[in-house]
Amino acid sequence: MKANKMSGMRNLLPLTLAILMSFCFCSCSVFNSHNYSDALTKSILFFQGQRSGKLPSNQRLTWRGDSALADGSSYHVDLVGGYYDAGDNVKFGLPMAFTTTLLSWSVIEFGSYMNRNQMDHARAAIRWSTDYLLKAATATPDTLYVQVGDPSMDHRCWERPEDMDTPRNVYKVSAQNPGSDVAAETAAALAAASIVFKESDPSYSARLLQTSMKVFDFADQHRGSYSDSLNSVVCPFYCSYSGFQDELLWGASWIHTASENSSYLSYIQNNGHTLGADDDDYSFSWDDKRVGTKVLLSKGFLDKQVEEFQLYKAHSDNYICSLIPGSPTFQAQYTPGGLLYRGGESNLQYVTTASLLLLTYAKYLKSYGGVASCGSSTITPKDLIALSKKQVDYILGQNPAKMSYMVGFGEKFPQHVHHRGSSLPSIHSHPDKINCNDGFQYLYSGSSNPNVLTGAILGGPDEHDNFYDDRNKYQQSEPATYINAPFVGALAFFSARR
Repeated sequence: MKANKMSGMRNLLPLTLAILMSFCFCSCSVFNSHNYSDALTKSILFFQGQRSGKLPSNQRLTWRGDSALADGSSYHVDLVGGYYDAGDNVKFGLPMAFTTTLLSWSVIEFGSYMNRNQMDHARAAIRWSTDYLLKAATATPDTLYVQVGDPSMDHRCWERPEDMDTPRNVYKVSAQNPGSDVAAETAAALAAASIVFKESDPSYSARLLQTSMKVFDFADQHRGSYSDSLNSVVCPFYCSYSGFQDELLWGASWIHTASENSSYLSYIQNNGHTLGADDDDYSFSWDDKRVGTKVLLSKGFLDKQVEEFQLYKAHSDNYICSLIPGSPTFQAQYTPGGLLYRGGESNLQYVTTASLLLLTYAKYLKSYGGVASCGSSTITPKDLIALSKKQVDYILGQNPAKMSYMVGFGEKFPQHVHHRGSSLPSIHSHPDKINCNDGFQYLYSGSSNPNVLTGAILGGPDEHDNFYDDRNKYQQSEPATYINAPFVGALAFFSARR
């Protein structure tokens, strides 16, 4: 992405005013705490629509049914469960683990703002994933199972998960075929989740943390990218473009946060400079964890004054400054309606991660009396909250199209979601099998999806705020678990504000 720097504004306007002038719309939100709470409840409910495996009796998205109950059986391992990442029927390990890490981070930072039901459902959503990740990590020594399903074959069909008859091939990384990126992300997910369950289920929390450490050791001792080991199986779907170094630092940081084990602090101090600590990066995604790591570790400097973590605070400031119009190092791109714009496919994934990082960093700064520095200008926690709120409100409907990009929220939301289970008749209303090719009539149909994938946040509008409610435009109309996961934290925060 090309830098888009604003000249002549560095010291002319207070930065908060610059934000308002840059976005050219009123900062007053039409949403109140009730709206955010409703959106929060729905954002968590979405994960039930992505469930694979045997559904529990308290399943609330009742149009879904059991699916993929034999996953792993032909390989003599139990890999039933987990999540389908988006609108297809493959279980991809890297985005599933990242989803789990961010959903856990959302609860860690902002779970105190959730009511009891919301918290119970959030924990259940995390556990649905961690139960699967535990099996994937412990089924075979020195092995991590990282994917179930042949994506090429899966994408040739348009069928419900309940009818799935495409190959359920199982893919793994090992000492001989390493995958440090997916393994370290899995370690991060298990460590972050261990914090979530520390009080409610101490024994489960301990198991998560212990397994996390073993998986991290495996990732670190057998270094290499899973893209190289598995190649066309994961590329171009979830190819690790950023390499595996960022995940190693991210994983170590989460285990350090969860365990306070000094050996992980030493690891970060000794290896950080070779694993991305010195790099500035300006987007946070399932592929690139550098910015998230900087924000997470900045707390160590703000709280405990670990001098080695001052670097992470400085880089966190650089990331924040890149987002703030009027900052000397501003380089983000915003749509005319004020939406952060990073890329053409599933742009809202970058918006929801940025929203969580802004609020998390604001929380850290406020807790320890800190500010972000952008040259000679100072950015306060209030400024970060305001910018995050604009992004959240845009997604929920305060945008030029007056459309909510969360399915089932607001008066106007997308009706043609690129999602197999949502777009095909439910197995309960249409028990007869819908074969691979027969499902395409529903993909190409102009009719609304028969099953509402409540809470799903889609890829979203383009750089001009245009959105085409079209199943075939998957770049805009497909949901993903990693879009929703960070948004849970942001919604929890705003649901408690009056």
